[in-house]
Amino acid sequence: MRILVVGGTGLIGSHAARLLAAEGEDVVIAGRTAPEAPSLVEELDFLEGDYAAGDFTPERLRGFDAVVMAAGNDIRHVAPGAGDVDLTDFWERMQSGGIPAVAEAARAAEVGRFIQVGSCYHVVRPEWAETNPYVRARRDADERARALTTDEFAVVTLNPPPIVGMTPGIATRRYSRLFRWARGEDPKWPLTAPPGGTNFVTVRSLAEAIRGALWVGRPGEAYLIGDENLSYRDYFQTIVDLVGGTGRVEVVDAEHWFLPDRMIVPGRSAMFSYEPDPAAVALLGYRRDDIRPMLAAMVAQARTAGLV
Repeated sequence: MRILVVGGTGLIGSHAARLLAAEGEDVVIAGRTAPEAPSLVEELDFLEGDYAAGDFTPERLRGFDAVVMAAGNDIRHVAPGAGDVDLTDFWERMQSGGIPAVAEAARAAEVGRFIQVGSCYHVVRPEWAETNPYVRARRDADERARALTTDEFAVVTLNPPPIVGMTPGIATRRYSRLFRWARGEDPKWPLTAPPGGTNFVTVRSLAEAIRGALWVGRPGEAYLIGDENLSYRDYFQTIVDLVGGTGRVEVVDAEHWFLPDRMIVPGRSAMFSYEPDPAAVALLGYRRDDIRPMLAAMVAQARTAGLV
């Protein structure tokens, strides 16, 4: 199968592309800039393009059997302090309009399958789409893309929670700072966590779910993806333990340096938990109970890079 992974240089896309290529698929990655070493996908063919600018036309998508849409700006890409700014145009380009436009181009190019990686919030709490522009944009991107499904063109959406994982390079350095903090080496920030928590899934599990969606995902279906419900305190304590720290993480109702309030969609004190449908987990074939193993692998990667 010839597969284009849009956003193939990012966290989700690079892990999915690497998994698919390792299993013998003909994978091309697409993004605004080519990957630079060190990268998981630097050896794969690269197609330059910005989906939000309309670069992925039917002509450019022709010849692919499937498109994986792993790109899509989220709340992390909104500048701090932009809460009072009208982001309607931003979310239209990046989510509610931009992603269905790529799906429509793929259908016109006679691509067989389109896998969209979305977000869990509008599935678990659909009422949030009425008050949160980001959640609404994710919902609209999901529903508008799947509405393009035909007998010849299958759109499948995967809706995951916050993702645990990292890529080589800048991401490794960012997490290395977290690991050093967890070991008590950053006196500027106390060993605390905000109240509340969330469901998490690893990028490894999500890549496996993408593979499953490509092969057996039902046309027009949206799947809620997830793994483990953890409080933020337990998440950070797991990291402390893995790096060999001796401190105990305390819950403090204040903004956290690594997890600022603007990145917590449900709100700082909310416990956002759910269980994915076991039948969907089995169908898509992705692993669970992978949060601690993934965090351990991330610590090991940072140590190998000499950053911890």
